[in-house]
Formats: sequence, C-alpha cells, structure tokens
Amino acid sequence: MRVRGNDYRVLRPHEGYDPTLRVSVIVPAYGGQDKLDLVLAALARQTYPEDLTEVIVVDNGSAPPLRLPRERPAGTRLIVCETPGRAAARNAGLAAATGDVIHWLDSDVLLTPGAVEAHMRWHHTAPYLVVTGYIRFTEAPVPAELPDDLERAFEPAEPHAWIIDLVERTNGLTDNPQRPFSLHVGGATSVNARLVEAAGPMDDELILGQDTEMGYRLAQAGAVFVPEPEARAYHLGPTMRMRDKQPIDRVSHAFVADRIPSYRWLRANPGRQWKVPYVTVLLDGTAGYETVRATVDALLAGTVPDLSIVLVGPWDSAGHERRAPLTDPGLDLALIHGHYRYEGRVRFASTDEADPAVPFVLRLPSGWVPGEDTLARLLDLARDEGLGLVNVLLRESADGLLTARLERASAFARARIVLRPGECLDDAVDDVSGVSWVEAESYPFTTEPAVVLGRRGALRARTEAQEEAARLAKEVERLRGQVAKWRDEAAKWRKSAVELRREVGSLRRQLAAAKRAQQGLRVVLSTTVKRALGKGRR
Repeated sequence: MRVRGNDYRVLRPHEGYDPTLRVSVIVPAYGGQDKLDLVLAALARQTYPEDLTEVIVVDNGSAPPLRLPRERPAGTRLIVCETPGRAAARNAGLAAATGDVIHWLDSDVLLTPGAVEAHMRWHHTAPYLVVTGYIRFTEAPVPAELPDDLERAFEPAEPHAWIIDLVERTNGLTDNPQRPFSLHVGGATSVNARLVEAAGPMDDELILGQDTEMGYRLAQAGAVFVPEPEARAYHLGPTMRMRDKQPIDRVSHAFVADRIPSYRWLRANPGRQWKVPYVTVLLDGTAGYETVRATVDALLAGTVPDLSIVLVGPWDSAGHERRAPLTDPGLDLALIHGHYRYEGRVRFASTDEADPAVPFVLRLPSGWVPGEDTLARLLDLARDEGLGLVNVLLRESADGLLTARLERASAFARARIVLRPGECLDDAVDDVSGVSWVEAESYPFTTEPAVVLGRRGALRARTEAQEEAARLAKEVERLRGQVAKWRDEAAKWRKSAVELRREVGSLRRQLAAAKRAQQGLRVVLSTTVKRALGKGRR
C-alpha cells in the first residue's frame, strides 16, 4: 500500500510478523554512568530479537571515560567521539551502524520491554518510516538497579505534552499536517537507514534544534512520520526544553530559520535571503538575453521574495575574453551571466537538479512571464491541498502541451521510493500526494515582458498617479454637488406629492358627500312619488 500524505493508517503492522530487519540503537552519552547503566539494562530486556539488535554507545568526552556495565545487550559496542556536541556524537554512531533501522536513544531514557518491537513492526511494513515513541518524564530518584516494572516504579509521570498536543490536533498526524517532521525527536525515534542516507547526517553547525532540522530533511527525502503509543519510555528527570523553553527557542530559532523554510513565521523579513529558500525556479539560460530576462525580472519582482532562480546552461563558456559585440554567437550567454552575476537570488548551473532541501521547485519555460502574485497563489494551492504536483497549461498546439510544473520535492522523493518498474513518476506522485492541472488564465502567465520601472519611471508614475487622484477628487466634488441638487429636487417633489395627496383626500371626501346627498335625494323623490300615486287611486 502507498501512503498518501502522512496518512500511515493504510499500513497494517502485524503482531505475529517474522522479524528480519536489523536495528542499530545509537546512544550518545556525556557522563552519567549511573543512568547509562539503567538504559543498557532496559535495552537488554527488550522483546525484539537480540541477534537483530546492535547498540552503539558513543562516549562524547566523558571524564572519567564511560564503561559498559554487566547487564547489556550482547551486541553492544562503546566508541569514542572527541568532537563535542550531541550531533557529532550521533554522527559518529551513525557512521559505525550496520542496521537497516537507526534508533536514536538518549542516555537518560529507559525503554519499556516492548518498545523496540513496537517500532520495528512499523518498519517491516514500509521502507520510508520515522517512528517516535511516547516518552514520560519522571522526577523519581535514579534507582540503583533497573526496576522489573518501569510503569509501576515511575508513575505518576508527566507526558511529553507538545507531542501529545501535536498528535491529537492532527488526528494522529494523518490530517495532512504542514510540519509532521516536528515529531522527530532524538530521545526515542527510529528511522529507516536508507532515509538517513538520503537525508544526510545531523547538522553539527547547529547549537540546538538538530532533531527538528534533521526531521525536516527526512521529510524532504520522502519520510512518513508515525507516533506509536505502544513504544513507551521514561525520561529520568525533565528535559532541558521543559525547564527553559523560551531561551531554548530563542537559540534554536536563530539557526533553524535558515534551514527550515516551512517555519514561515520565522521568515517575516521580506528583504532577507536564506540558506534554504522556499522555492527554486529552474530556467533554461540559453533561450536568449531578452527572453530569459523577461522571466527572471518578473520572478524577482513578484510577491514571493523567498526564492532562488537557477539558470541552466554552459556557463563555462561565458567567460570574460574579448568578444565581437554584434556577431559573437555566445554573446547572449555572456550578457545573461553579466547581468545577474551579482544578484544573490540567481545562480548558474550546468544541470537542472534542484537542492533537495528546498520544499518546492517550479520548472518554467523561459520567456513565460508570471503575474506578480502567480507564484504565491500556486504555492498556496499546493500547500493547502497537499498536492505533489501542479501543472500549469501554458499553451496547447499540434506539437503538444507546453506546461509549467510546480513540484513538491518531498512528494517526488517518496514517489521515487515506491516507483514500480515502467511506471510514470507523475502517476506515483499522484498516488502519494496528488496532482492537479490549472490554466494559465487562472494563474496568469503571459509572454509579454513585465514593465520594470526605473527611478525616473517610478517618479513619473507617482506624479501621474497623484494627478489622476486630484482629477478624481474634483470629479467626486462635482458629483457631490449634483447629489445635493438632486436631493433638493427630490424634497420639492416629496412636498408636492404631499400636497397632491391632501387634494386627492379632499376631493375624495367631497365626492363621498355628494354621493350621500344624491342617495338622500333619491329617497326623498321616491317617497314623494309613492305618496302622489296613492292619492290618485283614492
């Protein structure tokens, strides 16, 4: 079964599965021998087969050096990482790991006996999963020996509140959450080793936020994130984030803003450029100076400043040697290269391969000019509907369809993992994320170059706008005078209508009186005639 978005519910882990995958549990540690002894004892009591488990303890400069206790899994190794920092220690353990699955584990987290097995059931269903267990935090004193029943020994304990909140408000991360990678925490998370290889090791340049940043890159590599409540664990003491959330956010946000474009609220400054842009636009740089410039300038002037533009072409030939300014066949390449050489958002490349860390890629034919808000609207469509591909129909002719393509990098990465022999990649993208078609009239693209105003042009446009505003103000005043005149006329007509109503009422009353008088006269005449006839008969 293929997972669409992050809805992993189509996968069915089996309780009685036959385990075949090897797991490497990586435990970075700096001091804390007493806690490490308990962590390894808890690993020795796991129900997952011991012959499929290796444990790599990474001593990150402890003094005195760490040692392996008596109670530990059989496949436990102790290595030393001299470079300080948890990211460096994890990377050292990662380099030594041989398992099909990497299980990160902190040196103060005790796994309940079925935790690793609960993780591995998922990994046997699909090769692109990230599984996180449920950690509870205990303030109980560190015991001298591992209790037989962790839940009885450490309850009551505080749950990992923000993970619980994230899972509950997204229906278990299945309701197309925008940032499911936030679930990747190093305390008790397992990752398919091929995903880690595709995403790369932890970023040791970060002071904090390494787990989230790697989770983002795993998502870009095609990961599906699964919360597993049966994988339970106890953290000995509160986490650093629970103690000092605000100062930790202050430090981590300063670094992850450059690396995680999905954190849009951290990129409020439209004038900034970032290490990883939100969208990359790939253009053919050989289409001619004016043609390329029309598209590039429109993109740079649009409402999405958080972008990079990659011009693809043989830029090695665009050197600074002497050229014939009117007849050199390579002149246009030199003009394009020279024109955008110092524009920070424009890069020159020989291939159309985008940085896999960039969330979206727009493949656009040179010469097609997007409207000011076109790219923003396409990105909103893809994000709001969770689409992996948005095709824009630019033109239809006897030669076929000319399109622009907005691709979600994570959807294409997942599609490549599940691609069947002979299957079209776009069809696999449709399965895992969805594909949509729109027309260029709805999301405007034209072949007319955008008008870029210089300083004088901008001043002229401003003057013309002010003159037009003054003209409109005079017209408004004239219309206001007309309205006042019409109001006076309407008042006169209303007064006349009232007088007419009064006259009509008076006439109606007179007519009624006349009718009553006429009726009385008829009665008198009738009586008189009857009397006269009666006298004649006598």
